Amino acid sequence: MAEGDWWRHGIIYQVYPRSFQDSDGDGVGDLNGIAARLDHLVQLGVDALWLSPVFPSPMADFGYDVAEYCDIDPLFGTLADFDRLVAAAHRNGLRVILDFVPNHSSDQHPWFLQSRSSRDNAKRDWYIWRDAAPDGGPPNNWRSHFGGDAWTRDAATGQYYLHLFLPQQPDLNWRNPVVRAAMLDALRFWLDRGVDGFRVDVLWMMIKDEQFRDNPPNPDWQPGQNSHDALLPIHTADRPEMMELVATLRQVIDGYADRVLIGEIYLPIGRLVAYYGAGLRGAHLPFNFHLIQTPWHAPALAQLIRDYEAALPPGAWPNWVLGNHDRSRIASRVGPAQARVAAMLLLTLRGTPTLYYGDELGMADVAIAPRQVQDPFERNEPGLGFGRDPVRTPMPWDGSALAGFSTHTPWLPLNPDHATVNVAAETTDPSSMLTLTRRLVALRRQHPALNRGTLHEVTANGDLLAYRRRDGETLAVALNLSATPKRLAIGSARVLLSTSLPREGEMISGEVALGPNEGLLLEIQ
Repeated sequence: MAEGDWWRHGIIYQVYPRSFQDSDGDGVGDLNGIAARLDHLVQLGVDALWLSPVFPSPMADFGYDVAEYCDIDPLFGTLADFDRLVAAAHRNGLRVILDFVPNHSSDQHPWFLQSRSSRDNAKRDWYIWRDAAPDGGPPNNWRSHFGGDAWTRDAATGQYYLHLFLPQQPDLNWRNPVVRAAMLDALRFWLDRGVDGFRVDVLWMMIKDEQFRDNPPNPDWQPGQNSHDALLPIHTADRPEMMELVATLRQVIDGYADRVLIGEIYLPIGRLVAYYGAGLRGAHLPFNFHLIQTPWHAPALAQLIRDYEAALPPGAWPNWVLGNHDRSRIASRVGPAQARVAAMLLLTLRGTPTLYYGDELGMADVAIAPRQVQDPFERNEPGLGFGRDPVRTPMPWDGSALAGFSTHTPWLPLNPDHATVNVAAETTDPSSMLTLTRRLVALRRQHPALNRGTLHEVTANGDLLAYRRRDGETLAVALNLSATPKRLAIGSARVLLSTSLPREGEMISGEVALGPNEGLLLEIQ
């Protein structure tokens, strides 16, 4: 792999720092804990670790409310700890990607404290302030993603400030050039420390309608769904001005060698791919979350793959995501058997895969009792199932009482099956999810057809999804998305890997039989 190509042909591994490894016994993961577990990432075979936010924060939204963009929260360690982590990662051949949160800061950030101090403060326009509507209420009908109005009235100055998330997360005014300059300097601060790139939080929301027009009703919204979605966010997201802003972010990244810009973007495919930018000068990888959102049926998945590939601009590199810190784990969405098939799908499609910590073990969502709830999303709209705590629980390293994660009760409960679903147990089990994931990663590294090859013949026949990858060699992937046996015409082939049976080396002629919930990777002869 060419040095500047690492993000195209590597694998990104997302670490949720609070839940990866606690090194100081407070029940919360930290940077030194991550450094102590780098061997797991090396043995897994991934290329980069992406860290969810570790900046100073009051933790109203667990780090996505940033109080200082150029430092480390004491909960996670120090800048020196961070520098040691980056150095250790680089020694081990791993890149480090930081989560950057530019849409909003914490309400405790010094910038906002100055901004709200008076209407004539020099930083007043660093945030989005508006007078009340004629009736004294919020300036318009915009809604928060966490429930309720997106506006909070500040009693001291009599105006409302905008927050598309919690009131403790006021939105920055990216139309202000001074704000832009300050935030771009923050990017450079971390790039100068050796960070290999950024995943930009809610990238598509950073610019809002300059006229502050009401969002129109969503005719498809139903009670019980997120109240934010009752309106179509045409004035609060995916504004035309975003293309120029993404190009500005990319320009900063391009000032450093071998760095990557990744954008969190939940949009339809046609809009998602626009964030590659004119002349591919936008995000290197606009995150493609459609595998998370698409029904787990072969025809739907085949159509998604074809549509996405067809929509990519010439020269753009695809990417795929099966899980993250905001969405239910794949093992809970499709079941443990199909989670193995899903791993083969993720690691054999064309494009950069992102693997969420614990998914390589087959971790499932963990039930969180009401008294244990931490997530403000669940607290603001209780009982609707929006809480993200179930997918953020501690990484189980072994079968001990606290799973090797900490010497103190963890901040969220451990998975109840951690005595068997853990790194130590699965490392010695040839049939485990961890062993399967390691073998898939190794095959992806070994075969150019998988890590950079072209994609062909994406088909669905009932519950059977199949496609081929080519780069000198031809490999075929066949995935049985059902609990009943299937057969597929394949010609002459050799089995490289099965998700469920020891079939490596088996020679196929004509048709291949797939067992229930089985995925096969085959080398065409």
